[in-house]
Amino acid sequence: MSILIRKAVPSNAFEYAENHVACWRAAYKGILSDDYLNQMSVEQIAETYQRILSEPGTFNFYFIEHDKKIIGRLVFNKSRDEDKSDAGEISAMYLLSEYWGKGYGREMMDFSLFELKRMGYSEVLLWVLKTNNRAKLFYEKCGFLFDGTQKEVSLDTPHTHMRYVRSL
Repeated sequence: MSILIRKAVPSNAFEYAENHVACWRAAYKGILSDDYLNQMSVEQIAETYQRILSEPGTFNFYFIEHDKKIIGRLVFNKSRDEDKSDAGEISAMYLLSEYWGKGYGREMMDFSLFELKRMGYSEVLLWVLKTNNRAKLFYEKCGFLFDGTQKEVSLDTPHTHMRYVRSL
């Protein structure tokens, strides 16, 4: 079991968007509505990634490859939460469903935590949908704990996000 984690560049925008849509459709099946997931547009998301990946910023976008196939994506950065402005944040961590439960997620997490620590952070946070039990269990196994902070986000309908934190 070995993966390659490489930085995404503007020319990867379409591939990144394809992976985004595929991963969301699997991760949020039964959590978000089928209509919402089915209407996701690779082309529109690719346009957004083209712009984001072309601008220098504080977000770090990565591809996850296994046997030269893109199987996931990862985004981490400085926390966007005012009360945790000194923390790092994992903004996205997704794998195609056929790679779940095989240790690849743990490799992605280890890479993220190492890089965030190298960037000088001593704490990291992430947000997870309250109804996403599979993800919450994974994050808890990686040492994250719910800190009591919640926020409402509107996707297909309003959903509650829970903030998980851990020390580095």
